[in-house]
Amino acid sequence: ISRFSGEDENHINKKLPKELLLRILSYLDVVSLCRCAQVSKLWNILALDGSNWQKIDLFDFQRDVEGPVIENISQRCGGFLRTLSLRGCESIGDGSIKTLAQSCANIEDLNLNKCKKITDQSCQALGRRCSKLQRINLDSCPSITDVSLKALSDGCPLLTHVNVSWCQSITENGVEALARGCPKLKSFICRGCKNVNDRAVTSIATHCPDLEVLNVQGCENLTDESISSLGASVRRLCVSGCPRLTDLSLCSLAARCPDLTTLQLAQCNMLTDAGFQALARSCRMLERMDLEECVLITDATLVHLAMGCPRLEKLTLSHCELITDYGIKQLSMSPCAAEHLTVLGLDNCPLVTDGALEHLVSCHNLQLIELYDCQMVTRNAIRKLRNHLPHIKVHAYFAPVTPPAAGAGSRPRYCRCCTII
Repeated sequence: ISRFSGEDENHINKKLPKELLLRILSYLDVVSLCRCAQVSKLWNILALDGSNWQKIDLFDFQRDVEGPVIENISQRCGGFLRTLSLRGCESIGDGSIKTLAQSCANIEDLNLNKCKKITDQSCQALGRRCSKLQRINLDSCPSITDVSLKALSDGCPLLTHVNVSWCQSITENGVEALARGCPKLKSFICRGCKNVNDRAVTSIATHCPDLEVLNVQGCENLTDESISSLGASVRRLCVSGCPRLTDLSLCSLAARCPDLTTLQLAQCNMLTDAGFQALARSCRMLERMDLEECVLITDATLVHLAMGCPRLEKLTLSHCELITDYGIKQLSMSPCAAEHLTVLGLDNCPLVTDGALEHLVSCHNLQLIELYDCQMVTRNAIRKLRNHLPHIKVHAYFAPVTPPAAGAGSRPRYCRCCTII
């Protein structure tokens, strides 16, 4: 564009009608539109036409974006603006969001992740003006409270996706108001909201029958009661860091959520093989599982998953210290191994040895294996695995630094020296 001559520009302007020029410009990103606006007066008018600014992502400019910029964009775009991401724009405050709400009533998707200056006043303005809002991300906005959820529930009944992670003033009162006012909710994410309890999750499950995604990572007060309330529509569930959950939760998922595809259970250290046996019998659509620090599970869990979950793609078993080569062998012989398994996390599994890697050569689609602090695995075994699977990445701490002491056997000692093989 910068090399266009005045003659080139006039030729384009004469050959193409204004409507077609607008259509062409509508495919450009923010930076390209701003450059076009500098070509001529006509292109300035066309490039800055609100119809070209229906979707704006300012993440790449987060350090430079301040209130007046958002207010100018809001007033220029008006009713055309549908999607706006201000992720990381920490200078943005309530005044800018109030202007946005007043000028852009048709906004449908708003990302305010890490806009740390905004408060409940922003959500109150959105609730009053933006009834078409469908998605809002308030992740890491620490001043957001139940007042915001109440305002959104009153004014934005079309909401389908809400993220209030790390908004630690959120309680069951706000979540219940949201659930009652927004029955079309499909995704609710509240990582790190320690005041979210069983009553909150139960209200979401009860009033939002289309709920597909629930992430309550780190909501430490949740019990089996929450999980027993979930419905069949749930596809992705994260309850990592909820240590009070027991096998009853896995049995509830088996009975109520047969179409689960993603299940994250890291640090749920009361779960046992019996619970995973029930889960594997019913949840045959599972593709991703995170079982990090499920310290009570043994090879029996891998046997159940191998038999019952033929679509498994990613499996994390970090710090599952009772897993042995036998469990990995059973997993490698399963239907999922040859067809689907791409990522396997085995770091800090002290009983895993070179034998496990010998079994994994049959997993032809395996792309990544993590072996940090698997001290019974040798460099030679990793080389052999890579000879069979040349595309695979192996992450390991691997540095034998001292010979074994006399009488201590042949096993070398290791240091935590990071090597990615």
